[in-house]
Amino acid sequence: MAKKPTSKKAVAKNAPAAPSDDTDFILHSLQDEFEKAKSFAANDEQMLEFYKQMLLIRRFEEKAGQLYGLGLIGGFCHLYIGQEAVAIGLQSALDNDKDSVITGYRDHGHMLAYGIDPKVIMAELTGREAGISKGKGGSMHMFSTEHKFYGGHGIVGAQVALGGGLALAHQYDEDGGLCLAYFGDGAANQGQVYETFNMAALWKLPIVFVVEDNQYAMGTASSRSSAETRFHRRGTAFRIPGMEVNGMDVLEVRAAAEVAFKHVRDGKGPVLMECNTYRYRGHSMSDPAKYRTRDEVQEQRENHDPIERLKKSLIEGGHDEASLKAIDKDIRRTVTEAADFSESSPEPVPGELYTDVLVEEY
Repeated sequence: MAKKPTSKKAVAKNAPAAPSDDTDFILHSLQDEFEKAKSFAANDEQMLEFYKQMLLIRRFEEKAGQLYGLGLIGGFCHLYIGQEAVAIGLQSALDNDKDSVITGYRDHGHMLAYGIDPKVIMAELTGREAGISKGKGGSMHMFSTEHKFYGGHGIVGAQVALGGGLALAHQYDEDGGLCLAYFGDGAANQGQVYETFNMAALWKLPIVFVVEDNQYAMGTASSRSSAETRFHRRGTAFRIPGMEVNGMDVLEVRAAAEVAFKHVRDGKGPVLMECNTYRYRGHSMSDPAKYRTRDEVQEQRENHDPIERLKKSLIEGGHDEASLKAIDKDIRRTVTEAADFSESSPEPVPGELYTDVLVEEY
């Protein structure tokens, strides 16, 4: 008597070999878990700190725009105005002693969210020796190994692959850290992003991929440049669970961070988070943003602004307008001092052109 086939489905003679499949596999989206509590239960002190940090980014970037207009900042300059809730919501949940961060060229806001001195950031923007990259990186190439902040990268999407390397280092060193890798909706169409997705999923790397979807890849609307505009679904082919988050609400972003970071720290591999946000200024300071209407921008400012949203919650919680205005006044003073510091700082000496070019020892 012939033996019965041992598999659940008999294989036809001379049929091509097929890869084994995990019949029990289900792509568990983290969205269900996130939906259980979409707003972080911040106490008054935390909410006030979120407000201060977002306002610092806003006022800093406004000042940077002014200095660019005066010719004190050269090259490219990409402002973060409107997107503040993403950086603050996510980075407030990080372990600064273990976790690493890497991003693209819209990086000033991320550095400020990390608590780095506004003076050295502004000095870098103006190309001064006191800058965090010694005045040689400028707007797009901020860097601080001390704070585990690895850029600031001008090549679209390159930071994602480098972020995969940082995550591999965390895993190899068994230090318990994770990497937070930011990229935009435009970079989401880069091939190196998907190569990194594949490796990160295969090796269960501790990384959270964050798409900051500000609706426009440079000057092109996402709907015109991307066949799939629900970016949190882009990891499905690699079995990476996704999350869709309102990036204009700092408490929602923080709640999403709690869910995503726990998943990664539990050794379950990467997460892909889509933060839907909006930039009020052009792609860079040289972009007149004629591809959208003033009414569209105004609607976002009036109805979705992350700072005004949190300010309203603070007032409802008992803070008065006068106390919040005092905070704004202090932050403006801090930003003015940073600008004055940068303008009075010397430029790098000519010999600096030859340093930090080659690795001198391994």
